[in-house]
Amino acid sequence: MRNPVNKVSRRAFVSTGAVAIFSARIGIAEGQSQGDPLPSWNDGPAKGAVLRFVRDTTEKSSTKYVEPADRIATFDQDGTLWTEHPIYGQAAFALTRIGEMAPKHPEWKTKEPFKSVLARDSAAMSKFTEADWLQIVAVTHTGMTNEAFAGLVKDWLATAKAPRFDRPYTDLVFQPMLEVMQYLRANGFRTYIVTGGGQEFVRVYSEKVYGIPPEQVVGSSIVTTYVNTNGKPVLMREPKPFFIDDGAGKAIGINMFIGKRPLAAFGNSGSADLKSGDTQMLEWTQAGDGTTRLMMLVMHDDAKREYAYGPAGGLPDTHVGTFSEALLTEATKNAWVVISMKNDWKRIFAFDQ
Repeated sequence: MRNPVNKVSRRAFVSTGAVAIFSARIGIAEGQSQGDPLPSWNDGPAKGAVLRFVRDTTEKSSTKYVEPADRIATFDQDGTLWTEHPIYGQAAFALTRIGEMAPKHPEWKTKEPFKSVLARDSAAMSKFTEADWLQIVAVTHTGMTNEAFAGLVKDWLATAKAPRFDRPYTDLVFQPMLEVMQYLRANGFRTYIVTGGGQEFVRVYSEKVYGIPPEQVVGSSIVTTYVNTNGKPVLMREPKPFFIDDGAGKAIGINMFIGKRPLAAFGNSGSADLKSGDTQMLEWTQAGDGTTRLMMLVMHDDAKREYAYGPAGGLPDTHVGTFSEALLTEATKNAWVVISMKNDWKRIFAFDQ
């Protein structure tokens, strides 16, 4: 059966947080060499590109040396750092919220798109438009303070489990990418998440899961207003988009919130017209003057251990994390490194044997 909500748009999610736990997640695997900073990677061009990039930019004897203040790396999240199929984690959160809120909204039983969600009508949900998803986001992500929203996300993450793996969503983080982020930080890089997902949503767990503090998360956001009630100021979440961190918005967001061009950028998606996804983030990174830069794309081509879609086949019509043929052509033209999950990664998740 086709995924019931595989047409959820990244742009629909406009908004939408331990060190010991993180260290344990990316700790040295049993029997690995302590001299290898990327033990979950197979030797090959992709692993070699990461090692060479770090060596070139951090060794003072290198002609490509970069001062620590300018060492910045950006990472998309969905499909780049954790599993995005069969639906984005934030979409699953929104659908759960609809079910929880339904008793107070009897009108939803006859009103779309809520009617189809409550009826679990897969065929109908597969045809949801961006406008449908915006309605769902508006009622599930707004009308509350940022603190209240963060609490809802935290509670959901504590109990929700992803399909197929029957594990918490935060277990489905790619071990090889955790190692890359740790390796970069160990060599003076600042790592940022630049996601089309909700900024406040990701900030709830970014430090615990990725070792990235909330202030280094750039994402889509909604309008917030400052309200002072009885002497207590709060930020209220309004049902209006403020910033869409997708496509060209990623380059704009990097400039707006980080203020410097990255030296390295990691993504996984790009639509057929290359107007949505990670294309512009990688282009913006590559266009910088001076030293060497690293642009990498994760290709999901391992149906056995995770999923296979895009040019890798298996789910060629997916609207979740689209890796189009146009993106593959763009990667080849620009010498971006395409990471094969099947061939480049010894293991995908920390729980893999």
